Amino acid sequence: MPSTEKFRDYVLAQFKGELRVTTRKMMGEYILYADGKIFGGIYDDRLLVKPVAAAKAMLPDAKLQLPYDGAKPMLRVCAEQIADNSLLARLLDAMIPELPAVKKK
Repeated sequence: MPSTEKFRDYVLAQFKGELRVTTRKMMGEYILYADGKIFGGIYDDRLLVKPVAAAKAMLPDAKLQLPYDGAKPMLRVCAEQIADNSLLARLLDAMIPELPAVKKK
């Protein structure tokens, strides 16, 4: 089931003030970028982030879930955490240095 624009808009609103967060629609889902780096995505109306050390430390109870069959597991950000925009901003700040730059085609 593809993600809804309504959920995408809600997640982006929670990153308010974080103008560096953008999305790209891909096969009914949304890839999330910050400062030009992929940090996660919205899959089946779930916010998933890459399981880098900073994310694991800040989301210690987060479950690893597959965004789609054959993909690498990612950490699921629960509804309460999505609602905490301060947590999301800190999570981004902690994750960005650990993420690789997007490769140019």
